[in-house]
Amino acid sequence: MSTLMPFRTIEPSFFSGLLDDPVLLLNVRPTGRGILIDCGQVNHLAKRVMKSVDALFVTHAHMDHFMGIDSVIRHNHVSPRTLELFGPPGIADKMSAKFSGYDWNLTEQYWCSFRVHEVHRDTTATFLFPGPEGFPRRFVGEFPRRDKIIYRNDYLHVEADLCDHKIPVLVFKITERPSFLVDEDRIETAGLVRGPWLRQLKKRFCQGNPPAEPLKVLRLRNGKVEEEMVQDVETLYESIRKKRTPASIGYVSDIGFTEENLEKVVSLFQGVGLFVCECSFLTGDRDKARVSSHLCASDVNFLVDRLRPAFFLPMHLSKSYIHNCERIYDELVIPHGVTLLKLPKYLTPRPLLTHEAGRLGGCRPSRG
Repeated sequence: MSTLMPFRTIEPSFFSGLLDDPVLLLNVRPTGRGILIDCGQVNHLAKRVMKSVDALFVTHAHMDHFMGIDSVIRHNHVSPRTLELFGPPGIADKMSAKFSGYDWNLTEQYWCSFRVHEVHRDTTATFLFPGPEGFPRRFVGEFPRRDKIIYRNDYLHVEADLCDHKIPVLVFKITERPSFLVDEDRIETAGLVRGPWLRQLKKRFCQGNPPAEPLKVLRLRNGKVEEEMVQDVETLYESIRKKRTPASIGYVSDIGFTEENLEKVVSLFQGVGLFVCECSFLTGDRDKARVSSHLCASDVNFLVDRLRPAFFLPMHLSKSYIHNCERIYDELVIPHGVTLLKLPKYLTPRPLLTHEAGRLGGCRPSRG
């Protein structure tokens, strides 16, 4: 499932059906590269998709969210770059175990490295796994978390918080970088006149340069256009900026319906445009959801009502509902103004049966 929705630079694609392991790719259109959230079963993703990923975000290391890391390594390990990976406490141990499970006696200097970040409550611990050396684990350092942002590039930033699923799990919010927008009415009210200074202001904004240098603007005084040197350029932009909430995505997979979890999700995802959330159980199986620390339909209804996103995508339904999975949509209560996005049952290919294997490429099974 792919949709542009209200995004400018991010193209979110959900590579899973309702019953599949969740896999969310966010392609950054200006660069043709992207970030990947969770990687359970990912064999259906093309190699070029895997190689376009600059950063991988893992909610937790249960198989249906992490087993595809082998495919990520397989398609990237001979690329001369560093891939960033963010996960909950202990993810570096899991990556170390993955790498140590293989022989790396044929490494080359151009091989990829993995930089792994363990997101703790107040700190981030970083480890490097250099490919040219066979992916040994190197501790880089532990750094304080001054806010919830764990990753950023020129077009987006990712925030994270730790929730509980009987183990620590991460929830993620991805927000587009604000675009340069000016309000014509506010420009007129400020007595400013359009000119080359607006192009210079936009260039500084788009390049991410701190507006420390003064900027020469045009201002109308007593019917005459005069030049004026503005020292505080940041305040100038704020005074004429057109207010618009940047597009954002909230991603929740596998958390318990607890007061602490709910407080974190509601706080982090306020104003989110697209809410992607697990809905593992029907309401009648609430007790099963509580035992396994998952959400059921009534829990998700509570969150959607509190958040009121523009779009809501329920996913990760338990495979126990394989024959009646459409019932989940009957139990979801969608508030006015929220658009429900529905998934097919499966997007991953069906496994081959034995009698089908001989048909590949015109081959036939041996009768010998």
